[in-house]
Amino acid sequence: MPQPSFAVISGAQVHEAVSGREEQVTAMIEAAYRLHGEGRTVNPDSYFLRFPDQPANRIIALPASVGGEVDAHGIKWISSFPGNVANGIPRASAVLILNDTETGYPFACLESSIISAARTAASAALAAARLADARGARPRSVGFFGVGLIARYIHTYLAGNGFEFDELHVHDLSREHAEGFQGYLERTEKGQVTIHENAEDLVRASDLIVFATVAGEPHVTDPAWFAHNPLVLHVSLRDLSPEIILASYNVVDDVEHCMKANTSPHLAEQQVGNRDFVAGTLYDVLEGKTKPPADKPVVFSPFGLGVLDLAVARYVYDQVRGTGDLQEVPGFFHEMKRYG
Repeated sequence: MPQPSFAVISGAQVHEAVSGREEQVTAMIEAAYRLHGEGRTVNPDSYFLRFPDQPANRIIALPASVGGEVDAHGIKWISSFPGNVANGIPRASAVLILNDTETGYPFACLESSIISAARTAASAALAAARLADARGARPRSVGFFGVGLIARYIHTYLAGNGFEFDELHVHDLSREHAEGFQGYLERTEKGQVTIHENAEDLVRASDLIVFATVAGEPHVTDPAWFAHNPLVLHVSLRDLSPEIILASYNVVDDVEHCMKANTSPHLAEQQVGNRDFVAGTLYDVLEGKTKPPADKPVVFSPFGLGVLDLAVARYVYDQVRGTGDLQEVPGFFHEMKRYG
């Protein structure tokens, strides 16, 4: 067999491969969800490395395998250190390893914070589009609750999938960050952008709400805030109290994965002792097996599946290799003869 090779793909190369291709990446994510729903993926539990003396920090391993035309296998290793933001660097950093189908050898290491942000945003935009269209109308007002990199990517992917907003609302614990995000939105949107000091005001003003925070436990607790029946992209998973979850129409990406690690749906399950409040998965929505109502809040809570990262990573690898810019590491595998 030919000598196994190993390549390193930088964040700049990843960005070049996905930037401006929001519809294409969203289509990849939809295809991956369909493969997952058809049982053509392997997506074990995510593994959390936590630090007893640093409870806010964590590093997560997401192993996965995707069949079909994607044919990708590997693992994402992503850290979340919220304190980085105060020091001027992003909260999350990540790498992803792709493994060969025939030999199991790793053949590429990709910078993966951009892959992770892109797949998260594409998943959210896909859910927003399919759920809104099923309800009969797309929202014209959007609220961003938390304004980091993920919020920016979700906005980009919403716009890339045809969403247009007359009103855009912003809330963050940091006024500086809220103003920075306001400036970004004003450079890219025609609608009116408003910063809200009060979380309730943002929720009540928005027909589409994006939660992209680093909250470790529920901090939005009043179901009355959602009386106007908005569509909620609960990307950060732990913002909403069980009472809000139980009063809503709930869609998840994968039921088993979402009912872990004290996510809001997991807390709701612990409270009532069942999962009857979950209407179905995004795959069920794509297949028309469940339809969101207009008279309840609709909440999409995606745990984040490694198969989505692998689908995007495989695309990025193929794009970079196709341009001839693949940076291989000579002699990465050294002991290749059994007896020396």
